[in-house]
Amino acid sequence: QVQLVESGGGSVQPGGSLRFSCVASGFPLARYTIGWHRQVPGKEREGVSCISNIDDSTYYADSVKGRFTISRDNAANTAYLEMHNLQPEDTAVYYCATQVGGVKYKGLGTQVTVSS
Repeated sequence: QVQLVESGGGSVQPGGSLRFSCVASGFPLARYTIGWHRQVPGKEREGVSCISNIDDSTYYADSVKGRFTISRDNAANTAYLEMHNLQPEDTAVYYCATQVGGVKYKGLGTQVTVSS
């Protein structure tokens, strides 16, 4: 059974940092691209970042470039998202997501709140 479990959310002040973990189970993370997206109520979901299983190439949304870094540890079946210089507009629920066997999966999400 495919599962993705995020952790690491919280509340920070503007300029702060957080690090997310996404522990995958039920499939070998090494064989799949994995990414993060975020959702604010009333707004469209935004793809934040992803990392390829083929060559570890990465994608970042323009809104997070230079501030967020995605990585993966295939041995631990875990993906990470490091976020720096967080701003109020980064407030959202963050989900890790992947597609296995043509089926899209995502975790339950972790809340990030950035405010002073």
